[in-house]
Amino acid sequence: METFMSPALVAFLVIAIFVVVVILRSVKIVPQKTEVIIERLGKYRVTLGAGFHFLFPFLDRVAYEFSLKEEALDTMPQSCITSDNVGVIIDGLIFIQVQSAKAAAYGIDDYHFAAAQLAQTALRSCVGKLALDKTFEERDTINAKVVEAIDEAATSWGIKVLRYEIKDISPPESVKAAMETQMIAERQKRADIARSEGEKQAIINKAEATKRDEVLKSEGEQARLTNEARGKAEAITMVADATAKAFLVVGETLNSSGGASAASLRVAERYVEAFEKLAKESTTLILPAEAGDVASMVGTAMSVFGKIKGDKSLASPTGEVKRTHTEKFGFSE
Repeated sequence: METFMSPALVAFLVIAIFVVVVILRSVKIVPQKTEVIIERLGKYRVTLGAGFHFLFPFLDRVAYEFSLKEEALDTMPQSCITSDNVGVIIDGLIFIQVQSAKAAAYGIDDYHFAAAQLAQTALRSCVGKLALDKTFEERDTINAKVVEAIDEAATSWGIKVLRYEIKDISPPESVKAAMETQMIAERQKRADIARSEGEKQAIINKAEATKRDEVLKSEGEQARLTNEARGKAEAITMVADATAKAFLVVGETLNSSGGASAASLRVAERYVEAFEKLAKESTTLILPAEAGDVASMVGTAMSVFGKIKGDKSLASPTGEVKRTHTEKFGFSE
């Protein structure tokens, strides 16, 4: 038995579907960092930001939807000719961001394609003004000039060029080989310079060490000689002081009572000791005529002392001293 839907049920279903479609077309939820362009009957009406919005169904429609996030756009690798006529392949990235959804929708057809093409054109222009070596050294300068060129043209597109980054620069293989040879030579040059500087510094250090050693040796020798001279001078001074003190003691003794007799006795003892020493050292002796007359020799010595002192009693060989010694030692004239 076949079952047929009643006209009322069909009408209800149609109305329900229509209401759902109307609701869906009249409500628009826009995510964060997104802008939506609404057109009414084909004409720009409003730009919707993030949030919940109502639209007029069948009159308003979503024409464009743009993300306001930063976008990384990869540009195709391209061949560039440097100022020294060397061809290089350069690949880069461009970072852009939509600032005005309306300008991006109606200012240009495809801002991604336009930005990429403009970046390639600006890059070729910048590289053409630089030598090959400078293209590796001036990456920041190239990036800044490309950004400046794109940003100036993209103002009417409603986008902002944030930065451009060169990913890779590929010179020809022959140029790579030449650059590698140059790099090796440069490193060898730096190594030779560093080695020569080290040898030079080593020689200088050795010379300074030798000089310092000689200076220290000379200073040590000077100090040694000074100390020896000071020691000898002190020794001479001490001997002179001792001799002077001895002379003072001898003089005081001679001036005292019995001093002359003691001096005479000492002279006689030294006279005998001298002859005894000569007899021990040699068997042959040359003696004066009066060698056996000790009293005469003592009298002569005391007369010399008397002349120095100015005492006439001591100066006369036949004086009191001579008689005293003759009587004391038992010598006869």
